[in-house]
Amino acid sequence: MLEYRFLLPLLMAPLCMNAQTGSTLRVIDADLMASRGPTNRMYNFCVGAGRANEGLRADWQRQLRRVRTECGFRYIRFHGLFCDDMGVYQEDKQGHPLYNWQYVDELFDFLQGIGMKPFVELGFMPGALASGPQTIFWYKANVTPPKDYAKWEAFIAAFVRHVTERYGEREIRTWYFEVWNEPNLTGFWMGTTGGKSDAEFVPIARGEYYKLYETTVRAVKSVDAAYRVGGPATAGSGWIDETLAYCAGKGLPLDFVSTHSYATSSGYLDENGNAGTVFSSDRNAITSEVRSVRARIDRSVYAASELHYTEWSSSYTPFDPIHDSYHSAAFILDKLRNIGASATSMSYWTFTDIFEEAGPRMTPFHGGFGLLNYQDLQKPSYFAYQFLNRLGPVELTCNDPEALVCRDDAGGIQALFWDFTISSPGPSVINQEYYKADHPAGKRGSAELRLSHLAAGAYRMRAYKVGYRANDVQSAWRDLDSPSQLTRAQVETLRKASSGEPCLDEEVRVGPDATFSRRFAMRENDVWLVELRPLH
Repeated sequence: MLEYRFLLPLLMAPLCMNAQTGSTLRVIDADLMASRGPTNRMYNFCVGAGRANEGLRADWQRQLRRVRTECGFRYIRFHGLFCDDMGVYQEDKQGHPLYNWQYVDELFDFLQGIGMKPFVELGFMPGALASGPQTIFWYKANVTPPKDYAKWEAFIAAFVRHVTERYGEREIRTWYFEVWNEPNLTGFWMGTTGGKSDAEFVPIARGEYYKLYETTVRAVKSVDAAYRVGGPATAGSGWIDETLAYCAGKGLPLDFVSTHSYATSSGYLDENGNAGTVFSSDRNAITSEVRSVRARIDRSVYAASELHYTEWSSSYTPFDPIHDSYHSAAFILDKLRNIGASATSMSYWTFTDIFEEAGPRMTPFHGGFGLLNYQDLQKPSYFAYQFLNRLGPVELTCNDPEALVCRDDAGGIQALFWDFTISSPGPSVINQEYYKADHPAGKRGSAELRLSHLAAGAYRMRAYKVGYRANDVQSAWRDLDSPSQLTRAQVETLRKASSGEPCLDEEVRVGPDATFSRRFAMRENDVWLVELRPLH
């Protein structure tokens, strides 16, 4: 048991005015008798990864097994299932298709083995089936329509039949088939534009995408009408109204709507990190967008369709140090809590820095999308998902907009609370400059956790913290002078700095009044997880 002298800094923390509540002390109240309902687990429904071929690597698989265990992710989505490095499609000298599913089987078998499912992005175009040479990324993903839509339809039907034979109809009915990726961006979908102007691109590309969608839906449903197909998988919540209207007019299935969103003030698609991103100053960024799309679906004939954001993050480039920063944990929690039931899933982009759209990266902390870096080091964003996954199955009614309090069947209580403060200077400084530098967190006073109707007795209290220099691996790396390559000793130093060990671990007693109360010092973008477990 810890001595109370270690708690004095917390108990004596200065009080301050809280920006959200306007009070001198932030109070987080929860009553174990007041249940709000089942804990919403949409946060770990799905997570993203770079491309399918990376999923054949031992380091990628090691990291995914870990995040599956500790963060609870159930589905995974990635690009490039049909790229040439997966070897899925060739033609013989007579032009007859030749299918090969060996690499796909290896990847999907691994996912099945760790209890995960693919959220299948149907793309990109196999080279032998492509209508043009245009590619994107270091791994040269072909982004042109099929040269022959009948061959594309047959290819998709053959793929779906194969996975049905291998995994069973019942299993495939739990999968999702998403048509393409971000067709509203010229980099990802050439349509039949050729040398068309930007003004001409959108209607032509959209029409070509709808042709691809209609053909793909027909192919998937030819195997089993119950299989789920959706789209348009657009950037920035684009083409939603148009897709709803087109599918309704054609009588096409749209089993789910998918799109993407990033909390930046402008721009899309910057795989080389040259544009310079700016974090949005709008506290409702992403949140209001998701709610708007859900409302538009609800007003359509597809009101029963699920909404999946199959990519989201603070920034759309894998060269943005905000992804490595302590700011990211509170950002993630704010978005997920406030989106709530508006989306069926919010698939964070991505679980790992093993991500090669611009080729392998040269430094251990380069602003990659991942929750984990190359050396399996946990970024602050990782703890946001790990903490969420440790919440019990019943959410309690709580008065605080930046808190979740839950209980489990064994009498344990978990309180997750945070401060989300946008501290960036706005559009005057890009993320690549601001989040690369050291920014100590300002004080936010104290948060008092008050729990009522607990069973009297002894509890083990463990408290975990993420914030500035608390499980803050980016700051620890800067302390080492930001080495471009890490020695084993440096990796161990960084691992200890982001170990996730509790900062408080003690026995506490709940008396006959059945209440628990404790204050915790807060700073900007701090995150606390407090667990109480009964000692029987």
